[in-house]
Amino acid sequence: MVGRGTALGAVLLSLLAVPAQAASAVTADGNAQAAATQAPSAATTEPAPDLAGLRAVLREALAKGAPGAMARIDDHGTVYRASEGIADRATGRAISTEDRFRVGSVTKSFSSVVLLQLVGEGRLDLDTSVNTYLPDLLPDNRITVRHLLSHRSGLYDYTNDMFDKTVPGFESVRNKVFTLQELVNLSLAKPLTVQPGTAYDYSNTNFVVVGMLIEKLTGHSLATEYRHRVIEPLKLRDTFYVHPGTALPGRHTKGYLRPDEAGAPLVDSTRQTVSWAQSAGAMISSTRDLDTFFSALLQGRLLPAGLLTQMQQWVPVNSTQGYGLGLRRRDLSCGVSVYGHTGTVQGYYTYSFTSKDGKRSITALANTSNNGDVLGVMAKTLDAAFCGKPAAAPSARSSAPAEQYEDVAPDVARD
Repeated sequence: MVGRGTALGAVLLSLLAVPAQAASAVTADGNAQAAATQAPSAATTEPAPDLAGLRAVLREALAKGAPGAMARIDDHGTVYRASEGIADRATGRAISTEDRFRVGSVTKSFSSVVLLQLVGEGRLDLDTSVNTYLPDLLPDNRITVRHLLSHRSGLYDYTNDMFDKTVPGFESVRNKVFTLQELVNLSLAKPLTVQPGTAYDYSNTNFVVVGMLIEKLTGHSLATEYRHRVIEPLKLRDTFYVHPGTALPGRHTKGYLRPDEAGAPLVDSTRQTVSWAQSAGAMISSTRDLDTFFSALLQGRLLPAGLLTQMQQWVPVNSTQGYGLGLRRRDLSCGVSVYGHTGTVQGYYTYSFTSKDGKRSITALANTSNNGDVLGVMAKTLDAAFCGKPAAAPSARSSAPAEQYEDVAPDVARD
């Protein structure tokens, strides 16, 4: 592909942390960047991140079709940064963990935090019908707020139809502005997929309704509530909700959408309103900010202890995953469980997860989508970050289900 050979994008990692100072790695094109920094921290018995393994995962993502891939690990005060490939195919600029990007469904965790804060303030109840707060919106009074946050409402995911044909579907909504009600109406044209409360069935519609609840109960825009309740308290300097604006502010990685047709050129999908997702997937952030967010969440800095506990009441997804209230749990090959969310939006795959105590976090990004091979490869960044170097013999738990389904059009399998 154009520019791939010019973006030499070496991995920016240091195998040894340097106390109080930034270690430097020099990229193949001569650019020096910080590779690992450390603040004083208590000793830990956890295995160190497998940095060579992380390097290999990012390179594999490029081999599978991603123009670029990167990851940042925040580990008990030590920061490791890794990047391979390019952020911009037109200029060949190397991808960097300092870049901003679209985070897709990681937005759902932000939306869940805001709504749970409102629960904590007594403005709504998790087990009350959504129609109590949004009269006559949904076709079944049994659908509760908890069902929305845990994907157990049965509301059909309208993105299955919207993006059944990947690039044509995207181009038809790239510059379109929807109301939240219009998105819900697309869902309600189809029957419920499961009986409310009975089973997990991922649907973006759930978090569109969450956005409606936030705006109805606060009288403010989603952007205002994200900013006042999460972004400003955590001092997130790279996190924005710009809907319906189409541009990513500041330095950012461009996103490249793979067409369904084999061999067709990638489509630059960076600029779009993301109005088709809004509270389900329209935020912009960075590796630093997402690590900060999930670390703060699991450390109890965003929610009262009781609500954080409820957020981690898991509905089974498959043998190695559970879903709470806007939060994913993934059980890794070494038996460790991590907590966060995945994100897909046209041109971007994100994995952002933290440990139970919030002291080790990773955010990894590949700047492509509609590529099941890349999606599956990037999941392996979690094992590299949290499990350390693999044992000589593979673990009995190492064969996790293949990553075939995305957070967008989740019922459409990706090759």
